[in-house]
Amino acid sequence: MSKLDKNRLPKHIAVIMDGNGRWAKNKGKARVFGHKNGVESVRAITESAAEIGIEYLTLYAFSTENWNRPKAEITALMTLLVLTISKETKTLNKNNIRLHAIGNLDNLPINCTKELENAIASTAKNTGLNLILALSYSAKWEITEATKLIAKKIQDNEIQLADITEDTIQKHLCTAKFPDPELLIRTSGECRISNFLLWQIAYSELYFTPTLWPDFRKNDLEEAIISYQNRERRFGKISEQLETDNNS
Repeated sequence: MSKLDKNRLPKHIAVIMDGNGRWAKNKGKARVFGHKNGVESVRAITESAAEIGIEYLTLYAFSTENWNRPKAEITALMTLLVLTISKETKTLNKNNIRLHAIGNLDNLPINCTKELENAIASTAKNTGLNLILALSYSAKWEITEATKLIAKKIQDNEIQLADITEDTIQKHLCTAKFPDPELLIRTSGECRISNFLLWQIAYSELYFTPTLWPDFRKNDLEEAIISYQNRERRFGKISEQLETDNNS
């Protein structure tokens, strides 16, 4: 914590929580054992982010591609998700954390959707960290849906083709009410984006760590933030321009 610059914290951190299955396999256990222990990391990182002063934390919990996994694993994951949301709502309220969800939520089991809606409603008045769960989510799905919405508005003469800008697309994404992530973390050593927030991370700093998600804790989060703070974010400019901007 002493190495963190509290004046240069990323407002929004997104995390691809990877490595649960490998973590369990390394211990000779079934994959669901890794997912259960991954919940501990979710709790630890959420509370740590709130303590550090992060305003938004998006966790990639379940992708649209994950529906292609073995049925037994999907059932176990959905059951775990329902139990976790039900159990953790009290903790979220205790820590003043507001819950949100993005993705094709209609694909979730009814009991899962119900628990999710209850938790979102229960935490709606909290003013601290915004915790965003990406469930049944993929960036290609999100952009496709945004395109459909915009096309429908053109068809209905609500907007004109010439009026479409980047801001138009931004406003039709699942994340319309959230700022784009400044930092994207992926655990487990894999170095790819896996169809996650493709539009939103255009200028995010990427941080890959070999740590498997069930082992990821507060010190790992702090290391990622320190790495972010040691980078120069130019947004297409050169270093000299940034110095001039900072001094003006």
